[in-house]
This record gives sequence, structure tokens and C-alpha cells, in this order.
Amino acid sequence: METRKIEVPVMADLFAIGEKPEYLFWVGCAGAFDDRYKKVVRAFAKILTHLNVSYAVLGKEETCNGDPARRAGNEMLYQMQALQVIEIFRMYEVKKIITICPHCFNVFKNEYPDLGGKYEVINYLQFLNRNIEDGKLKIGQGSLDNISITYHDPCYLGRANDIYDEPRNILKKLTGNLVEMHRNKSFALCCGAGGAQMFKEAEKGDKEVFIERTEDVLKTNAKVIATACPFCMTMLTDGLKYKNREKEIRNLDIAELIAQSIDL
Repeated sequence: METRKIEVPVMADLFAIGEKPEYLFWVGCAGAFDDRYKKVVRAFAKILTHLNVSYAVLGKEETCNGDPARRAGNEMLYQMQALQVIEIFRMYEVKKIITICPHCFNVFKNEYPDLGGKYEVINYLQFLNRNIEDGKLKIGQGSLDNISITYHDPCYLGRANDIYDEPRNILKKLTGNLVEMHRNKSFALCCGAGGAQMFKEAEKGDKEVFIERTEDVLKTNAKVIATACPFCMTMLTDGLKYKNREKEIRNLDIAELIAQSIDL
């Protein structure tokens, strides 16, 4: 199937012609640099275009928002990066931000206000679920041929921000065969990469967290593991490879599943 090309609007270009988009789509470091997660960004951008949403990205002006620095304990670097981002947002009069990374969502929503950065911050699952409920985004149950799907709750969506229902509402419309892991929602196990663990060597122990969580996935016998975080996607993909199951079980982001279901 031929890949459909879309034009992603850039904030500076729109401002140059006097236009101000409703939403800033914050791509995030993983969406900009990680080859696997770039596919998630493309899928969500296609959905935004399909919905005719007024949005733009910062493009080359987007920088890290400082979350990894704060999680790793470098508060000064975090504040330097955050204040730089807040200044860019002020310049473009940003009021609403859509994020695909839960870590970006959390830092913008819960930590930037302390530095004067107050915005309406929307996780993409909230945005997608709202458009599905409003009838603007039409996806039908069975569009994935009743394939068994299990969902891994990212820590920064679930426990940190109580976003549990939206992903499940979406997945139930995509398939009639949503299978929960025995540890789910507030009891879900971390993928092992949060809190800057992604960027350091594993500590001593009998088993790495991502392997334990992958075993939770395998117990469901699901054919697809749905993720909603770049860290979770990386860790669970590694887990499937470690267990030699990457050819049998697909790890797909919810935006990718939606884009597939409506042939974008």
C-alpha cells in the first residue's frame, strides 16, 4: 500500500502568515529521534490531518522540556530547559498542548505551572477518545478482526494522572477481544524505564523489570501489546526480543492501531 504523505504545519511558518493554530503538537525527544517512535508520530499526525485539526509543531525550535534532567536529579538543568521552553511557548502564544509522551504530558501539566507555564495539556489518548465519543473519529469494533490485544498502563498516564479509561475505551472499539494483564491499572508494573532508569545501567538483582512485565504480557496470549509511551514501547519490544517472541506478538502504539483501522 502506498504511504500517504501529509504536510505537518510548523508554528513559525503559520505565524509568518498571520495564522495561530489552536493546538501545539509537542513531538518530544523520542518522536524526533527514535526511528521506531517516529512511526507513532506519523500515525498521530495523519489522524490530526484526517480530523482537520488546527495544529502545528515547533519543528527545529522544539527542545527537550527538561523532564529527564529532573528525574535524574539535575534540578538546575531542568529549570534552565523548562524556562527556555516556556519562553518559546510565550512567543507563539501557546494555550493548548497535545502530547504523545506521558512524561512530557506530566511535566507540562503538573510541574511547569510552578515556573509560570500554565497551559491546557491534553494527552493524545484523551484527545482521540473525545473525538471518537463525539463521532468525529469513526472506528468500528472488529476493525482488527477481533485480534486479542492487551494494554500496558504507562506509569505517568495511570498512577500519576489517573488516565485508565480512555485507552481501554478506544481499544474496545477497535477489537472485541481486549485481554487485561493480571497486574493492570493502578497495580500495573512499570516497564522499567521511568524515573530516568532508561538512561542508566541496570542495578543488581535477579531479573530486570522489563522482563517481568513482558512475562505478564505473554501470560495473556494476546497477539498485540498496545502501548502509549515511547519508553514502554522500547522496553517491551526488547522484552519480546529477549523471549524470542517478537515475530508472534506485535507491539503497536494506540495511534498506530487507529491509523491502521481507518486506513490512513
